[in-house]
Amino acid sequence: MQAAKKPGVVINLGSASGLYPMYGDPIYSCSKGGVVLFTRSLVPYKKEGIRINVLCPEFVRTDLALKVDSQLIEKMGGYVSMEAVIKGAFELITDETRAGSCLWITNRRGMEYWPTPMEEAKYLVRPYRLREKSQTISNSRVQLPESFEKIIVHTLSHKFRSATSIVKKPLRLPIKSDHVLVKIIYAGVNASDVNFSSGRYFSGNSKEIESRLPFDAGFEAVGLIAAVGDSVRHLKVGSPAAIMIFGGYSEFTMVPSKHILPVARPDPEVVAMLTSGLTASISLEKAAQMDHGKVVLVTAAAGGTGQFAVQLAKLAGNTVIATCGGKDKANLLKELGVDRVIDYKAEDIKTVLKEEFPKGVDIVYESVGGQMFDLCLNALAIYGRLVVIGMISQYQGEHGWKPLNYTGVCEKLLAKSQTLVGFFLNHYTHVWQQHLDKLVQLYTMGKLKVLIDPKRFLGLHSVADAVEHLHSGKSVGKVVVCIDPSYSNQSSKL
Repeated sequence: MQAAKKPGVVINLGSASGLYPMYGDPIYSCSKGGVVLFTRSLVPYKKEGIRINVLCPEFVRTDLALKVDSQLIEKMGGYVSMEAVIKGAFELITDETRAGSCLWITNRRGMEYWPTPMEEAKYLVRPYRLREKSQTISNSRVQLPESFEKIIVHTLSHKFRSATSIVKKPLRLPIKSDHVLVKIIYAGVNASDVNFSSGRYFSGNSKEIESRLPFDAGFEAVGLIAAVGDSVRHLKVGSPAAIMIFGGYSEFTMVPSKHILPVARPDPEVVAMLTSGLTASISLEKAAQMDHGKVVLVTAAAGGTGQFAVQLAKLAGNTVIATCGGKDKANLLKELGVDRVIDYKAEDIKTVLKEEFPKGVDIVYESVGGQMFDLCLNALAIYGRLVVIGMISQYQGEHGWKPLNYTGVCEKLLAKSQTLVGFFLNHYTHVWQQHLDKLVQLYTMGKLKVLIDPKRFLGLHSVADAVEHLHSGKSVGKVVVCIDPSYSNQSSKL
């Protein structure tokens, strides 16, 4: 085909035993596994119009398959029909986007492609040209002013506006030898900004926490490296960078170089991938231990982190349920591929889950707390896992964050062998860059959408408005503040 320069399709016959171990016949499983990886390694021939794919059906009624334990066949949903295999072959022939694809055919879930985009992103490496672009986006030096403004917390309060103020500080140079000065372009707004302004991110009694005042506010930001210390060799002035340390609500911030996360561009989509995107990506992998074929429930799904959770769960091959409040949010979630959107303003969540998912849900990604937590725990299936990533409904009480008691939690977990697990992003700093690269890869491949709240917030003076907007329940997607409005007029995107 290559010599004749005639495009076409080659279909290798593999087996589901090449995707997962076959304990009764390891040699067969090994050979089919070789066929699968051989096929997936031939993707480069796509450039010449030659597509090589592999079919991986489960047991088809053949003389060999008849020797397999009938109870195992029954548990797997019975023999796969020859018609299903033929249908899979024609799918690989007619779909010109498929090259190196492995089509897994089962009676339980029909036809599925392996690996899923989420799995694929774990081993794919960004092209060198993309990395080089991220280092040379701006060769010009960033102009350094004599002073800059930033937001500080001066009083402990869950009311962000009254707890914070904008102060002007001199820009002192030179910077420390192992530090980097970052000019902030965009900063992300998070539900826990009010927890931070009330001092809940610090240990100790109230007097000990008050002794820390004033302290810088803001969890995350993207911008350009404005200056580097003498000992910093791996970072250049003008390079885009992301940070996830306290002090994101500032025009400039100085951070140790080890805390810099290199990115392709300092865009709002990257801000969304930081606290929100990383929370979803890491917690679903580490805390939820998510694989495929599960039923996943995401609460507050139209928010900054929920949008990532529903898409990543779907990309992994799961059935996704999402809760939200409002018709517009529901429509957005449907566009993201959610299988069942529950608009709690139009229908009762408990009733929907009970009637449509009587066996329960396998994974819950929960960020609301209160009554929603109780509802989710009651809807959890046997062996289910409920991941708590927040409890936004409790953050804005009249007297601040009031802890709640959840009666009967131990009894419920014990009765169904369930797992309740908390997730705090700061405990996973060692995988931040890995998961950020994965999210960027999915985004650049067009397999992940990033929703930015349409309401614009410009300058540090709009941060309090942005925090209140997020807690109003009206926000959609990630709420972002443009610290430097002059940069937001540039059209180039990630």
